[in-house]
Amino acid sequence: MTLTAHGKLQLYGALLLLPAAVLLAAFAYLPTIMTVINSLFLPGFRGEPAEFVGVENYQVLFDDPTFWKVARNNLLYALGTIPTSIALALGMALFVNGKLPGRGFVRMAYFTPTILPMIAAANIWMFFYAPQIGLFNSLLEALGFSGVNWLGNPSVALGSVIVMSVWKEAGFFMIFYLAALQSIPPELKEAADLEGTGRWSFFWRVTFPLLMPTTLFVLINALINAVRVVDHLFILTKGGPNNATNLLLYYVYENAFSFFDRTTAATITVVILLVLAVVATLKFTILDRRTHYQ
Repeated sequence: MTLTAHGKLQLYGALLLLPAAVLLAAFAYLPTIMTVINSLFLPGFRGEPAEFVGVENYQVLFDDPTFWKVARNNLLYALGTIPTSIALALGMALFVNGKLPGRGFVRMAYFTPTILPMIAAANIWMFFYAPQIGLFNSLLEALGFSGVNWLGNPSVALGSVIVMSVWKEAGFFMIFYLAALQSIPPELKEAADLEGTGRWSFFWRVTFPLLMPTTLFVLINALINAVRVVDHLFILTKGGPNNATNLLLYYVYENAFSFFDRTTAATITVVILLVLAVVATLKFTILDRRTHYQ
């Protein structure tokens, strides 16, 4: 059987996509399917086969107060990091996009936290938060205030982790906003100046609407970052004190590798995937259309 030119082109395209498809299936689709299956079974003991229990694992999980505490922590973490990081990134991008001396140095200073490995950044902030010799408590004591146990006090521990995360993420998001600002035609600003439009009005009526696709992209990335927090929790708090800083993905790690309860870890993972699927659906059905004015 002889292939036509069109058939050869399709076969060539399929062969080009095959390596990526194999990797995607092996490291994304197959683990997802196996996780869903594991969440429906109880592991067998002493060589016995696994027992199918259906949604019973989910009922047990939803009756667990620790799970809801961790989910609440993750919600507070997302509400604390996402809008703050985006607003700070936009403000920094607007600042470094203007004409100021040493602009390249300022951009580098803003972006530097992003290129630090998370483990290194967490160790730096561990020194900042240290109760006795930490930078923040030394400054407070110099001003006449008593020190704070930033990572050991349940009422301030999660806020301390949020501050470090915003410091780490804002410079990364700034790069996207800076690129978007530089792509806005300068003729728009010239026309606004001729009309006597103020800077604040020009920002809200022209600049910010044109930045909406970038804002949506940054928002999705910030949401992903808010869900996949593990490494700096491992260094800073290990989810403590009393699960005050424990977040969902770290809770999955604890169940899977510390408690060796892989069934619970799989169940939590499926819940996380379902929540992300709902968010992705909203993004593609509502936010994309409103953002791109379709």
